[in-house]
Amino acid sequence: MNIETLLVEEISQTLHHLYGEIIGLKVSLEKTKPTFNGDFTLVVFPFVRYSKSSPEETAKQIGEVLCKKEEIFSSYNVIKGFLNLNISTTLWLNYFNQFEATSTDTLKGQKIMIEYSSPNTNKPLHLGHIRNNLLGYSLSQIMKANGADVIMANLINDRGIHICKSMLAWQRFGNGETPESAAIKGDHLVGKYYVVFENKLVEATSEAIENAYHGNWTSDDNTINERYRDLLTRLSEAEEDKQISKIKGLIKDLVRNQSELMQSCQEMLRKWEAGDEEILQLWSTMNSWVYDGFDSTYKNLGVSFDKFYYESNTYTLGKDIVQEGLASDVFFIKEDNSVWIDLSDKGLDEKLVQRGDGTSVYITQDMGTAELKYKDFHIDRSIYVVGNEQDYHFKVLFLIMKKLGRPYAEGMYHASYGMVDLPSGKMKSREGTVVDADDLLQEMYNTSKAKTEELGKTQGMDDSELDILYKRLSLAALKFFILKVDAKKRMLFNPEDSIDFQGDTGPFAMYTYARIKSILRQQQAENSSYSDLELHSTEVDVIKTLSEYSTVLKNAANEYNPSGLCQYILDLAKSFNRLYNELSILKEPDLQKKNFRLQLAKKTSDTLSHSMGLLGIEMVERM
Repeated sequence: MNIETLLVEEISQTLHHLYGEIIGLKVSLEKTKPTFNGDFTLVVFPFVRYSKSSPEETAKQIGEVLCKKEEIFSSYNVIKGFLNLNISTTLWLNYFNQFEATSTDTLKGQKIMIEYSSPNTNKPLHLGHIRNNLLGYSLSQIMKANGADVIMANLINDRGIHICKSMLAWQRFGNGETPESAAIKGDHLVGKYYVVFENKLVEATSEAIENAYHGNWTSDDNTINERYRDLLTRLSEAEEDKQISKIKGLIKDLVRNQSELMQSCQEMLRKWEAGDEEILQLWSTMNSWVYDGFDSTYKNLGVSFDKFYYESNTYTLGKDIVQEGLASDVFFIKEDNSVWIDLSDKGLDEKLVQRGDGTSVYITQDMGTAELKYKDFHIDRSIYVVGNEQDYHFKVLFLIMKKLGRPYAEGMYHASYGMVDLPSGKMKSREGTVVDADDLLQEMYNTSKAKTEELGKTQGMDDSELDILYKRLSLAALKFFILKVDAKKRMLFNPEDSIDFQGDTGPFAMYTYARIKSILRQQQAENSSYSDLELHSTEVDVIKTLSEYSTVLKNAANEYNPSGLCQYILDLAKSFNRLYNELSILKEPDLQKKNFRLQLAKKTSDTLSHSMGLLGIEMVERM
C-alpha cells in the first residue's frame, strides 16, 4: 500500500467518525503546492453539508482528529477550505524501510497486445517512425511493469500501390543495383527508388497538370473526361483559396493517375494480386532488402517485437466478416454491389467496408486482422499505436466490431499520438524531406561523443566502454526528448534541441544515476531499518518522491502515456541533487545518518534505473 492510499483510508475513517455515513464518499488528496506548508492537501468543501460548519471550521475539525494519530500526521494548517497536512517522520521512515522500485500487479491476469511501428516497405524508417516505435515499446514495458502479459506486435504494410512505385522505379531505372553493389542499407535503397518514382512522375506530368488547370487536357477514357470537366466547372465557380487549392489537388491527382507511369504501376499491382511469378519474385527480393534494413534500425533503436503480421497475408481476411455482417444486417449493399455500414446513429456517416468488385479496403483488412489477433492470443486488450490522422478510421473500426458483437471489441484502444514536424515544416517521404532514423541515430551518437569529450571526463575508459557510453547517452537524449512530450500532442522536432545534454533531459537523469553509483562505489549502504531519525527536508522530499512511484506507473498505464513517467524521473533526479548539494553523504560524521543517506541514494538509483528502463533507456554507471 502506498502512502496516499493509507492516508485516504485514515481520512475516510475520520470523516465517518465525525459525520457518520457519507453516501458516495470520495476522498481525493493533492500534493500541497510549494507555496504552502504541507505534504498533502484535502479539499473539504464536499463535506461542509455534513459538518454543517464553515469550510475553515470543517477543515479544523478534521485536522484536529487526524493529528491525534501522531504516527501518521504531525501537523496541519488551514487555508480557506483547504486542509494542508504534514506527514510524520515515523510514517516517512516506515515507508522508506519497505520501499523497493518494483512492478505493480494492477494489470495482473490481463493479456494485452500492443501493435506499433507498422512501417511501409517502400522506404526506410524516419523520425515519425521513431516516435511511434518509442511510444509503442515504452507502453509495452509500462504495461508489463503493471503486471500485464504483453505481446508486442508489428503489422507490416508490404503491399499496395506505394510498394509498386518503388518496384517499378527500380525495374526501370535501377540497372540491377543491390544493397551490396551500392554499399547502402536495403531499406535506403528501396526508399531511394520511391523518391526516384516521384521525381520521374513530376517530370512526366508537370506540364500536363499546368495545362489541365487551364482546361487544356484530355484522356482516352470518357469517364475520366467527364470527371475532369466537372472539376473544371467547380474550379471556375470556386471563390475561396482553400476551395480552389482542394479542386486543383483533385485535378492534379486525376492527371497523375492517368499518366503512363501510374497506369503501369496499377498494372503491376493487379499482376501482384493475380499471383504473377515475376512480380512476386521482385516483390520478395526488394522486401528482403527492406527487412534486413529494418532489423538493423530496430536493433540500434533498442526496440523489439514478439509477433509480426503482414498485410500481404491479412488484406483479404475481413471478407468472411463482411458476409457475416450482411447476414446479420449490420452491413448493407448499394446498387454497385459495394458493402457499407451506416454509423449515423453514432454521429458518424456511412462507411465503405468492401468495394463493389469484391476487393478489400483498409477497414476490411483491419476487421480480419483484429479477429486473427484474438484467435492467436485470446487477448483482453488490443492497443493500436498509430498517429492521430487515423483517429476516424479506428473510431469506425471499433464501432463495427461492437456492432458485430465481438467479445474483444470493448478492449480495442487507439493510442493516438501527434505528428512530428520539423522547423521547416511537415515531413514528406515521397519528396525525400524526412529525418532519416539511421542518420539521426548516428548524429546523436556523434554529438554525445563530442560533448562528453568536451567535458574531459573520459579518462580511464577504454574504447569499448566509451562506445557504450556514447551510444547509451545518445539514445537517452533522443528517447527522453521524444517521450517527455505528451503523446497526444503534435511535436516540433528540432535536432539542435534534442541533443542538448543539459536541463530536463535523459542524460541529466543518467548523470544523477552515475553520480550515485560513484558514491556507492566508495561505500556501500548497510541494510538497516529506521524508526526514530531526524530527517532533513531534502531527505523527506526524496522519500516523498519515491513514494509516488507506484501511482506514476499506474497512471502511465491507464493514460497510455509515458510523459508522466518522464516528469517523475526528472523530479526524482532533481530532488536527489538538492539533497546532494545541501547535505554531506560520505563525510557525514553521524554513522546512522550516513548509512541512511547511502540507503536513500541506493533506492533512488534503483528507481531511476527501473523507470528509465521502462522508456527503453539503458543506464551507465560512469560518466
